Amino acid sequence: MAETDTRTLDAAGATLRYDVRPGTGTDGRPLLLIGSPMDASGFTTLASHFADRTVVTYDPRGVSRSERTDGAPENLPEEHADDLARLIEALGGGPVDVFASSGGAVNALALVARRGDLVHTLVAHEPPTARVLPDREAALAACADVHATYLRDGWGAGMVRFIALTSHQGPVPADWSEGPFPAPETFGFPAEDDGSRGDPLLGRNMRGCTSYLPDFTALRAAPTRIVVAAGKESEGTFAARAAVGVAEGLGTPVAVFPSHHGGFLGGEFGQQGAPAEFAEALRSVLTEG
Repeated sequence: MAETDTRTLDAAGATLRYDVRPGTGTDGRPLLLIGSPMDASGFTTLASHFADRTVVTYDPRGVSRSERTDGAPENLPEEHADDLARLIEALGGGPVDVFASSGGAVNALALVARRGDLVHTLVAHEPPTARVLPDREAALAACADVHATYLRDGWGAGMVRFIALTSHQGPVPADWSEGPFPAPETFGFPAEDDGSRGDPLLGRNMRGCTSYLPDFTALRAAPTRIVVAAGKESEGTFAARAAVGVAEGLGTPVAVFPSHHGGFLGGEFGQQGAPAEFAEALRSVLTEG
């Protein structure tokens, strides 16, 4: 793969940084890889499997190299969608192919609902929106509790509840916030509160992402081909159940991808998925389009 070109883009209330990896093939449509709040570094392994295509990654606003300049404490999917539209236009106006995972998938759905002309194919992998779940009220309350615990008790306590929620199997019970929950030290997290409250996962994006309701009317009318995907090992978890709900809203089946929520990871952040198999599945879906 050719040398990565890192670029800067001004957006409303933020300065975005993104990376362009020129491809060696003849496909002129860039592949945009989107995570949130994960930054571009999480796609290093996956990008290496698409050396034949121009691959674009970016850091969402308020994450890593992309500074938020307006001081706002939380982000909304609509803001991320506007950022993504600006980025695609800076690349030449699209349409591009998009693989988006987790919160990035929520933001990509918001993008397509607004600017479907910019996206040829969207593969939305496990978008964690509670609004499409049958147990939406309990799930939204649990997400709000994770955020509130972080603000009250700090990062370690918030992460314990986040892990408990995202790994929970099946519908979220109404009394979920009552626990019990393990101590932060169980996961190697600090028990002490360092006083910081700028975490992009628990602070900036938790509520906006999980409370977003996709505009299914706009999505079904968009020129974009949308494929909703979930990991084979994720069945029954929050994000995989949400993927089912989004697919039902679109009237399409769920594409089953290898591994789990981070199935594309090849050691990034200390996590291992099945990146080669994942990339093969993604390439197959994109080729079908």
